[in-house]
Amino acid sequence: MSRKAAFHNLGCKVNSYETEAMRRQLMEAGYEIVSEGEQADVYIVNTCTVTNIADQKSRQMLHRAKKQNPNAVVVAVGCYVQARGEEVLKDPAVDIIIGNNQKGQLLPLLEEHFAGQEESRMLLSDLAGSSCYEELDTGGAESHTRAFLKVQDGCNQFCSYCIIPYVRGRVRSRRPEDVCDEVRRLAEAGYREVVLTGIHLSSYGLDFEGEKRTPEAPFGEGLKKLILAVAKIPGLERIRLGSLEPRIITEDFVSALAACEKVCPHFHLSLQSGCDSVLKRMNRHYTAEEYLNKCALLREKFEQPAITTDVIVGFPGETEEEFAITREFVERVHFYEMHVFPYSRRKGTRADEMPAQVPEAVKKERSRILLSLAAQMSEEYRQSFVGCRVSALMEEPAGEGWMTGYTREYIRVKAAGGMELAGKMVNGKITCRNDDYILE
Repeated sequence: MSRKAAFHNLGCKVNSYETEAMRRQLMEAGYEIVSEGEQADVYIVNTCTVTNIADQKSRQMLHRAKKQNPNAVVVAVGCYVQARGEEVLKDPAVDIIIGNNQKGQLLPLLEEHFAGQEESRMLLSDLAGSSCYEELDTGGAESHTRAFLKVQDGCNQFCSYCIIPYVRGRVRSRRPEDVCDEVRRLAEAGYREVVLTGIHLSSYGLDFEGEKRTPEAPFGEGLKKLILAVAKIPGLERIRLGSLEPRIITEDFVSALAACEKVCPHFHLSLQSGCDSVLKRMNRHYTAEEYLNKCALLREKFEQPAITTDVIVGFPGETEEEFAITREFVERVHFYEMHVFPYSRRKGTRADEMPAQVPEAVKKERSRILLSLAAQMSEEYRQSFVGCRVSALMEEPAGEGWMTGYTREYIRVKAAGGMELAGKMVNGKITCRNDDYILE
């Protein structure tokens, strides 16, 4: 009798991709995949450790799984595990521990466990010395229209607040021919759009022999080549990019993307702070003015591009004056979407030891101020498209007689119709009714 397995994913789009790849491993081995709320023989929790809240959620999900079925095998996977392996190993709710760069070993570890080989409880990587990209593949499904595709892992930036380089390791890139092979399979399976993603996507290819950063091969050259190669694949209509380093936005890079019709004008440029003194303490490698110039270049080459970002509030030492500078700066840039995070202390990072840690109440108030501003800017951006003709990729039902989808700028719209529109491009003029953006 086949075993049942349930998955729960926490964290970023890279985690989502890896969860799908693990799900595929078990499906091909004959496991029945059930929802996380159902009784299962195996529960796999792909964890996150980017903040203290992420750690807490990871522990909660592991305990919830064991409570749901005390006899089930609970597998803790990913970043929280990589950071706190020995601690997780002592947790009675957890049976198997798998760190990063080892997720392809899920099936053999389960087989060893069911065979009674208890010594196989923990598998962690020494990521500090690893230069090997772990190949994973999610496969395709005709019922979907957009696929997230992990092409890169690890980060060499070591921002002073970030634990990720320690749990994901150094930059490792997937070979372009392997990326294109998977995109080709996805296009043949009915996907019309792919989102290229990674832990530090802008560093794609820097680890390849002969692809080190030189005047002849500038930062971002590897990613540019990959995008243009993926764009040649028949059947694929859109390429969307994950989070980008502001330094990658150069005349050459942006001009190449603007000339490629499949690239969506939707760019996530992590800002973190609009104040130079805070950026310096964060170990970010640009100034606010340089960031502003990158946004201006995108707006010069693309018509009404959607520019989104992340901002951290309450970084150690952030004064009221520094926060005010950030607030004024984000208004000046005028983002489509802005994700706001209160600074979270991470043991092992330089920021954890910095003086003048900001009280939680202050962080909460600063978050509230920026989130209110973010909602206002987002609505203003969407309103700027009312009356414009756009193309939207339809994805899923939104009540009887309606389907929802996204424009190239990632504006969510509704169109009249049923499932016959799924995976289809619908053209129309945007109108706004009762806070819904509708294609007519």
